Amino acid sequence: MNTSDLKIDLINRITQLKEARIIEEIQKILDFELDQNEYVLSTEQKERVAEGREEYKNKAYLTEDQANQDIEEWLKEK
Repeated sequence: MNTSDLKIDLINRITQLKEARIIEEIQKILDFELDQNEYVLSTEQKERVAEGREEYKNKAYLTEDQANQDIEEWLKEK
Protein backbone atom coordinates (compact mmCIF):
# COMPACT_ATOMS: atom_id res chain seq x y z
CA MET A 1 0.00 0.00 0.00
CA ASN A 2 1.47 3.36 -0.97
CA THR A 3 1.31 6.59 1.01
CA SER A 4 -1.75 7.93 -0.81
CA ASP A 5 -3.66 4.71 -0.16
CA LEU A 6 -2.67 4.80 3.51
CA LYS A 7 -3.87 8.38 3.86
CA ILE A 8 -7.23 7.59 2.25
CA ASP A 9 -7.64 4.52 4.46
CA LEU A 10 -6.80 6.53 7.56
CA ILE A 11 -9.20 9.33 6.65
CA ASN A 12 -11.99 6.82 6.08
CA ARG A 13 -11.35 5.12 9.39
CA ILE A 14 -11.19 8.41 11.30
CA THR A 15 -14.53 9.54 9.83
CA GLN A 16 -16.10 6.36 11.25
CA LEU A 17 -14.95 7.06 14.80
CA LYS A 18 -17.63 7.97 17.27
CA GLU A 19 -15.65 8.40 20.47
CA ALA A 20 -14.36 11.94 20.95
CA ARG A 21 -11.50 10.80 23.19
CA ILE A 22 -9.90 8.80 20.37
CA ILE A 23 -10.29 11.67 17.91
CA GLU A 24 -8.69 14.04 20.43
CA GLU A 25 -5.74 11.66 20.88
CA ILE A 26 -5.26 11.47 17.11
CA GLN A 27 -5.34 15.28 17.02
CA LYS A 28 -2.66 15.48 19.72
CA ILE A 29 -0.41 13.10 17.81
CA LEU A 30 -0.86 15.02 14.57
CA ASP A 31 -0.26 18.36 16.28
CA PHE A 32 2.90 17.00 17.85
CA GLU A 33 4.18 15.47 14.62
CA LEU A 34 3.40 18.55 12.58
CA ASP A 35 4.84 20.79 15.32
CA GLN A 36 1.82 23.09 15.25
CA ASN A 37 1.14 23.05 18.96
CA GLU A 38 3.11 22.34 22.05
CA TYR A 39 2.37 18.89 23.47
CA VAL A 40 0.83 19.31 26.90
CA LEU A 41 1.36 16.62 29.50
CA SER A 42 -1.42 15.66 31.87
CA THR A 43 -0.92 16.05 35.61
CA GLU A 44 -0.41 12.30 35.91
CA GLN A 45 2.21 12.33 33.16
CA LYS A 46 4.06 15.22 34.80
CA GLU A 47 4.03 13.38 38.12
CA ARG A 48 5.39 10.21 36.50
CA VAL A 49 8.17 12.16 34.78
CA ALA A 50 9.10 13.72 38.13
CA GLU A 51 9.10 10.26 39.76
CA GLY A 52 11.29 8.88 37.00
CA ARG A 53 13.78 11.73 37.35
CA GLU A 54 13.92 11.21 41.11
CA GLU A 55 14.47 7.45 40.66
CA TYR A 56 17.26 8.14 38.19
CA LYS A 57 18.86 10.68 40.52
CA ASN A 58 18.77 8.11 43.36
CA LYS A 59 20.00 5.33 41.05
CA ALA A 60 16.79 3.41 41.76
CA TYR A 61 16.56 1.74 38.40
CA LEU A 62 17.56 -1.46 36.63
CA THR A 63 20.12 -1.70 33.91
CA GLU A 64 18.97 -3.34 30.69
CA ASP A 65 20.90 -6.49 31.64
CA GLN A 66 19.27 -6.59 35.09
CA ALA A 67 15.81 -6.10 33.60
CA ASN A 68 16.39 -8.84 31.02
CA GLN A 69 17.62 -11.19 33.72
CA ASP A 70 14.54 -10.48 35.86
CA ILE A 71 12.28 -11.12 32.87
CA GLU A 72 14.03 -14.40 32.08
CA GLU A 73 13.64 -15.55 35.70
CA TRP A 74 9.97 -14.52 35.72
CA LEU A 75 9.30 -16.40 32.47
CA LYS A 76 10.91 -19.57 33.89
CA GLU A 77 8.48 -19.43 36.81
CA LYS A 78 5.44 -19.51 34.52
